Amino acid sequence: MNFFGKLFGKKEKESLDQGLQKTKENFFTKITKAIAGKSTVDEEVLDQLEEALIGADVGLDTTIEIIKRIEDRVARDKYVNTSELNSILQDEIREMLVVSPENSYKDFSTPAGKKPYVILVVGVNGVGKTTTIGKLAYNFSKAGRNVLLGAADTFRAAAVDQLTIWSERTGVPIVKQPMGSDPGAVAFDTVQSGLARGSDVIIIDTAGRLHNKIYLMEELGKIKRVIQKVIPDAPHEVLLVLDGSTGQNAVEQAKQFTAATDVTALAITKLDGTAKGGVVLAIANQFKIPVKFIGVGEKMEDLLIFDKHEFVDSLFKLEE
Repeated sequence: MNFFGKLFGKKEKESLDQGLQKTKENFFTKITKAIAGKSTVDEEVLDQLEEALIGADVGLDTTIEIIKRIEDRVARDKYVNTSELNSILQDEIREMLVVSPENSYKDFSTPAGKKPYVILVVGVNGVGKTTTIGKLAYNFSKAGRNVLLGAADTFRAAAVDQLTIWSERTGVPIVKQPMGSDPGAVAFDTVQSGLARGSDVIIIDTAGRLHNKIYLMEELGKIKRVIQKVIPDAPHEVLLVLDGSTGQNAVEQAKQFTAATDVTALAITKLDGTAKGGVVLAIANQFKIPVKFIGVGEKMEDLLIFDKHEFVDSLFKLEE
């Protein structure tokens, strides 16, 4: 926590609190009603808590697991006061969240011996994939890393154009080819160029189509193979971007992409405009994949490092 506290300052905490405000208000309105006039956590309180968690899009399976953990705690401690419910809820949720074993992303550095560090970014169109790549490029650059972008989503002209705009805004170079080009060829050129330039980080965008999972698997598989011709252990990260405001639809997308490729980390966007912020818990718990970044706004600074302690504190801490 001390290490993280240096990186997660007051400004970042305020952004996180604001970004999760809608979910928090929705959740606590229901919880306050559930415990009104009650002193102990009984079956009725747990039923209301279950409803509130599902309403925040925590998802049925994850909600059931949380309720079971609290029931076990109540049974073990014999008597649990309603005033303790909030801290118990926070404890149990923190326990469920998967943490990345590798911490370099927390200050936008890269793991030792991985240069260039290759990140393959996947996700459907419209989830904020290109914006997330732009924000990552900005943050890595700000941390003193040499970054290179690869526009391998050649299926949509808009995708290449959007990434080019982010390249210009962040001052980060980009490798691109005309729309309809072979995505594998773009990825290959990007990695070769990154090696020649001495890049620290290479971020490659990919096509976001889900209408044909077999095609998606083939395309992502091909991109990986051509990258490995240049850097055998790359990509070092496959980052799946999901739109948090779509709730359970984001869970379905996670199912599709984890079936199609080896997703190693998650970025969850658009949490500032939704009351469904609990979907972060649903996805992290169901797929056992660490959430590394969350998007809470449009600005370049609005991509926050995910920390389970800060997230749970912002989302589930009752105001004094």
